[in-house]
Amino acid sequence: MRIEILGAESLGVRGLCCLVEAGDRKIVIDPGVALGFRRHGLLPHPVQVAASARTRKKVIDALQSASDVVISHYHGDHIPLVDANPYQLSLKSAVAPLAHCRLWVKGTENMPSIQVRRANALAESLGRALPAAEELCDGILSFSSPVPHGDAFKHAGSVMMTRIEEGGKVFVHASDIQMLSDEALEKIILWQPNIVIASGPPLYLPGLVSESKEDALRRTLRLAGKVNTLILDHHLLRSREGERWLDYASFVTGGKVICAADFMGLQRNLLEAERDLWYRKFPVPEWWHETYARGEVDVESYCNEHGYL
Repeated sequence: MRIEILGAESLGVRGLCCLVEAGDRKIVIDPGVALGFRRHGLLPHPVQVAASARTRKKVIDALQSASDVVISHYHGDHIPLVDANPYQLSLKSAVAPLAHCRLWVKGTENMPSIQVRRANALAESLGRALPAAEELCDGILSFSSPVPHGDAFKHAGSVMMTRIEEGGKVFVHASDIQMLSDEALEKIILWQPNIVIASGPPLYLPGLVSESKEDALRRTLRLAGKVNTLILDHHLLRSREGERWLDYASFVTGGKVICAADFMGLQRNLLEAERDLWYRKFPVPEWWHETYARGEVDVESYCNEHGYL
């Protein structure tokens, strides 16, 4: 089994997109890319926009040869969007590669209306029905029943987790559980994985209370004791506080808890957490984002000009 993480916050974008090659199958999970539209009162810095463009290309390239595509839920950083903003992956660019593969999608029962509309737009664009995949199995692939998107008491909807098994190795993609749900944790443990990737807690949100942070750490340490590698990223690494939390969990578990960039052997690139620093380092003209949206500015040229490749 080969696992490649294509997009995550430690890789410079919002998302948790993975390519898993196992047997004769190439499985792309959560083919979405986004940037926080505003952080610290600022639109994405051009270095983030460049990271988004590069990641979108990686995702589209992976979709071209995918045998299977999994969509855990319908947030804009996990699915191509019919109404994508300039920093997200557009459904228009993904329709052709999605047309030839098996699609395993989360059902829309009890989902917020915006997510239902996105699911319907995907089905309409592809011209086929997309039945819910929860609790289904297909060879090496298995899918969970719905589990909470973060804290079950916040009514933020639900997500579908994915299990892939090959040659005694089990990989679990747990998407946006945020380590805030005992229900999700117990289901993962029952699957007996070797390696898990999931969103860590959203420490950047002021509404996350200390008790929730402590419970998230408790769950993280428990899960790390059951697996060889626990990759936590996504919501967690939208702040430097999250990175410190990750490093503490890694220290306590003897290095079992890592982020996507660590797993891929790359330097951490927490661009959203550092957005205000990038603006101070390389100020952005007021007109830049509008001209980029119209396709009139070359983001790579901007990055090269300022020494950021």
